Amino acid sequence: MMQRPLDSLTSVPGVGKVKMLSYTLLNEMPELEKLNRKEFVALVGIAPMNRESGSYKGKRRSRGRTVMFMAMMSAIQCSPVFKRYYQRLKAADKMLKVAPLIACMRKLIVSLNTMLKNEELWYSKNG
Repeated sequence: MMQRPLDSLTSVPGVGKVKMLSYTLLNEMPELEKLNRKEFVALVGIAPMNRESGSYKGKRRSRGRTVMFMAMMSAIQCSPVFKRYYQRLKAADKMLKVAPLIACMRKLIVSLNTMLKNEELWYSKNG
């Protein structure tokens, strides 16, 4: 039962090289295929959350997981899709280095969620 989702996840460049991400997602999130994209991104821990309490107004920050970060760094290097997306975001806002990376993580998570729901592999979906 678990082999099919594992095949889908590891077909993605970056995730395939960092299998720890595949196992982490499958083991820690059994509801993986049942959530919409916003719920899934929040569950993974890369959605920006308000840090406000009473009169304190904090900045929105993501608390992305280390495993996601490592998979994304690998995906940016070995996937033309993520490399172009990252470079385009980075060029748009040269002052920020983390925001484009978090946006790429979100794109990866949304793609993984969609692939799992549709039982697709990366190369069949993205050419």
